[in-house]
Amino acid sequence: MSKYDRMVALNKKASDEKIDRARRTIITMVDEGEKINIPKLMERTGLSRGFFYKNPVVRKELDRALELQAGMQNPRRNILDMAMEGEIQTLQHQITLLKREKEELEKENIRLREALGRKNFTKLKNSFEST
Repeated sequence: MSKYDRMVALNKKASDEKIDRARRTIITMVDEGEKINIPKLMERTGLSRGFFYKNPVVRKELDRALELQAGMQNPRRNILDMAMEGEIQTLQHQITLLKREKEELEKENIRLREALGRKNFTKLKNSFEST
């Protein structure tokens, strides 16, 4: 085996080790439910940003992991969703009470208009009788 062949073999072995390290780290982060991003991967593996974008094997694994995480929800988001749900229920209750109050006020308005109409009619009738 020539020096060139050994150098190619060593470079291939080093490249395979980097790929394996990156893939294991991505899988570990997915299993632990940790949000995956390039800076965290760089920190954990010691590999460059370009490595994660340019290496097709690692990029494919990264894209798959990001797709998996797209369906996962952040625990903080669950808490916020629960708080918002409570707020929505409170507002819906207030809407119901306000609608009920509006209906009562509309009925009272109709009653008062009718009473005012009768009073005006009585006044009008009295003014004709006095002439």
